[in-house]
Amino acid sequence: MDTTPFWINSAELPHFLPLTENLHVDVLVVGGGITGITAAYLLKKAGKTVALVEREELAVRDTGHTTAHVTHVTDLRLSELVNQLGRDHAQAFWDANAAAMEQIAQNVCAERIDCELRRVPGYLHAAIGGNADRERESLQEDAHLAQEFGFDAGYLDSITILPLPGVRFANQLLFHPRKYLAGLVAQIPGEGSHVYEKAPVDKFLESPRRAVVNGREISFTHLVLATHYPLQGYVDAARNTLFQTKLAPYSTYAIGVRLPLGTLPEAAFWDTSDPYYYLRVDRRDGDDYVIFGGCDHKTGQESDTDEPFRQLFETLRSFAPQAVIADRWTGQVIETPDGLPFIGEITEGQFISTGYSGNGTTLGTLGGMMARDWVLGVSNPWQELFAPERKKAAGAWDYVKENKDYPYYMVKDRLKRSEGHTLSEVANGEGKLLRINGEKLAVYRDEAGKVSASSATCPHLGCIVGWNQAERSWDCPCHGSRFHPTGEVFAGPAEAPLSPRGISAGVENA
Repeated sequence: MDTTPFWINSAELPHFLPLTENLHVDVLVVGGGITGITAAYLLKKAGKTVALVEREELAVRDTGHTTAHVTHVTDLRLSELVNQLGRDHAQAFWDANAAAMEQIAQNVCAERIDCELRRVPGYLHAAIGGNADRERESLQEDAHLAQEFGFDAGYLDSITILPLPGVRFANQLLFHPRKYLAGLVAQIPGEGSHVYEKAPVDKFLESPRRAVVNGREISFTHLVLATHYPLQGYVDAARNTLFQTKLAPYSTYAIGVRLPLGTLPEAAFWDTSDPYYYLRVDRRDGDDYVIFGGCDHKTGQESDTDEPFRQLFETLRSFAPQAVIADRWTGQVIETPDGLPFIGEITEGQFISTGYSGNGTTLGTLGGMMARDWVLGVSNPWQELFAPERKKAAGAWDYVKENKDYPYYMVKDRLKRSEGHTLSEVANGEGKLLRINGEKLAVYRDEAGKVSASSATCPHLGCIVGWNQAERSWDCPCHGSRFHPTGEVFAGPAEAPLSPRGISAGVENA
């Protein structure tokens, strides 16, 4: 069977020529996956000149072979992170992924990219085939910690597709990664910036710093290595070899199957097994397209590489017997000793980003964000936590307070939404988010006591609105759309109102 991933079969990126002349730019970005494209895009937007070079074609290797698992939930369980790193450092890791998700949504909005972006719930659940009863307590602990850290999470005795306990996380993302990157990379060329394909770096030279590419030279001030497994660059050989011992590449497997429309809810699911199974459900083309992944092993250490595909299919058929394989592919993830990525300056003027484990889409985006901040000289909240030559995180650290001026934290409190469950909690002249019959609603009671309710989901890109008491409005924290108390839009980019909901004044239950 063909092993070309669904993403590559279903979307084209723009193509670019090799380098044919010498040039100078502020920043050379090596690697045309999600990290490199994001970094080049953000740096160009920040006013820097950039050359993005890819030795093959854009987004066809690791980024093209992803399962596009887009969540703020890390591979390491939250309770494990707290025990290993402490509360502030654990929250910082989750916040970093959440900030990357918001960056993706902002980029989609800014460039009007049609990449099928939508918000869906994500479910962490007990291991398939494991002892569910033994996991209830730890899952409840994860849900409680996530709530304390400001994330919309809740424990469930049974998730929607299997009779297993789990944690539901609201507002995770589904999107088409190559359609998204096609929209970003199209914005990079021009005004002194360039993109090149079939453009491998043959060597790096000093005084001035430059790279030999296609027999030509690119001189630069800053170097961003976004090659999944970092090139040596200007790091001396012994130090580079030592760093490489910290990276462990694993092969991971995915199958794409089609199911009758509505067989499974549109959402993301992943379990607690090690390696874990991952399930993503999309509505498309009149049916459900399901990606099911897992069965990781150290690269090169599996003699029968068809067996993981068989295992995935048999496991999926145990709860989705109608599944028919449409695609299958493999990818590679890189693990680190402490489960955190290596993102930052590794030697003067040289930035790397690697070690994403199963969070490549979010952490690859974060790598691009942190590369931009590094070039611009902006203090980044996560630069010490993810530093390539970091020491073990320890000690008290009020990182939110210390980084309150960083853009993510200017909206963090608005992204955190407290919820009530009864209409009696809404006073006259007030709006409040309530969860009624399982749905999050924006509920308003006017001065005369009349209640109106709307979906709390912004129709623009699916963020959750919040009540602005001073202005008597519902405001979207992601892109600034604003709505009247009864849901009518009065400021874009949203063009439609909040969807109205009928609600009885007597309803008092969540």
